[in-house]
Amino acid sequence: MRPQGGLLRRSAARVLLPVLALVLTVLPLPGATAAPRPAVPGRTAVPSGAVPAAARPPHHWVGGWATALTPPGSSGLSATGFADRTVRMVVHLAAGGDRLRLRLSNAYGTRPLDLGAVTVARRSAGAATVPGTRRAVTFGGQRSAAVPVGAEAVSDPVPLRVAADRDLVVSVHLPTPTGPTTWHGWAKQTNYLSTPGDHTGDEDGTAFPEEATSWFFLHGVDVSSTVAAHTVVAFGDSITEGGAIPDEVNLRWPDILARWLAGGARPGRGLSVVNAGIGGNRLLSDAGTAVEGRINLGVNAEARFARDVLDRPAVSAAIVLLGTNDLGSDSGVHPGSGLTSGELIAGLASLANRAHAAGIALHAGTITPNTKLTPAAERIRVTVNRWIRTGHAFDSVIDFDAALRDPAAPQRLLPGYDSGDGVHPNIAGMRTMAQTVDLSTLSRPPVAG
Repeated sequence: MRPQGGLLRRSAARVLLPVLALVLTVLPLPGATAAPRPAVPGRTAVPSGAVPAAARPPHHWVGGWATALTPPGSSGLSATGFADRTVRMVVHLAAGGDRLRLRLSNAYGTRPLDLGAVTVARRSAGAATVPGTRRAVTFGGQRSAAVPVGAEAVSDPVPLRVAADRDLVVSVHLPTPTGPTTWHGWAKQTNYLSTPGDHTGDEDGTAFPEEATSWFFLHGVDVSSTVAAHTVVAFGDSITEGGAIPDEVNLRWPDILARWLAGGARPGRGLSVVNAGIGGNRLLSDAGTAVEGRINLGVNAEARFARDVLDRPAVSAAIVLLGTNDLGSDSGVHPGSGLTSGELIAGLASLANRAHAAGIALHAGTITPNTKLTPAAERIRVTVNRWIRTGHAFDSVIDFDAALRDPAAPQRLLPGYDSGDGVHPNIAGMRTMAQTVDLSTLSRPPVAG
């Protein structure tokens, strides 16, 4: 479920902010020399200022950012695709590191995806990048690549130091017609489309006059980190994807959780949180494709679980929050007519079993209040939530329902957490959802199953 809204808009003239970020290198003063260290018998001398390899923190490839991809819509950019255009996409990193690699997907394409040139850079403002931070991305040492239908390309490691809670810009030149795209329709993030040509090397944003609130082909950004050792995947529907929060603010509940884990000494530090939510997604049945003015997307969650959870780098845990769209939708259509609580329970139990078989802990969120459900669907929601709390199928229970519901009317959100549609939490509700997660449980090995 998600609000109404278009995907493409013409950008107004903007004034780019001056670049403020400087890379400082501390050099020794002229003429200064370091005093030699006295030799220690039986120990190999280490040059002054060098760090023994054994003392350096180990690097881990983790998910720095991710999204869940869907089939193209029935109209708009995803249906028509691109030809000789550069798509510049902005992603907000949950973890930092000194190298990164990209995952570009042609999962739902109808022809090979021709990647003409790809670059990454730190973001300045709008479509502009920080001067001097642009890096070319290669695939098997080549600047270009062809991704077969149904396949995914993982780039070579790219040397670029990036920080958690900061924006990265990924620019992809698509020289030949792509046909219908693989995409994430509702990014809650402004991205940019160029005039014809390869503009992957442009530092300013003048060649990117069009804006789109979607990501195309980009499935993930992995980072090589000495801080984060594991990835946690938030796996859900629009409440995880971003719901009714404003664009650009990065205040989805997984964003807030990632920010807490990235900063300060607290339980769970050393984890990176990535978002695999899709608006309108269902656990048991496909949600269909986009139509003009409305986006309800995605294959069923059981079908995408491997791609969006199990196949991510260094995943140690996932948080699942699904079921409300199986029970009803904000269009007035109730796909769950005839659905039983047992079917939803079996679907959730299947995800737990698959996660545990892969050595991944699965933490279950209770299904949140939804005023658009019928009385019968509400009774199923209550039954499924009771099973989540008491069924012992999961490594922990995150009681989003209890945290968000109105005690005087448990079928609805507390007014202070309601965005206004009776389904999606506002920013205060998102913050409460993040606070409901017991951080100490996320770093434990799986125990259920």
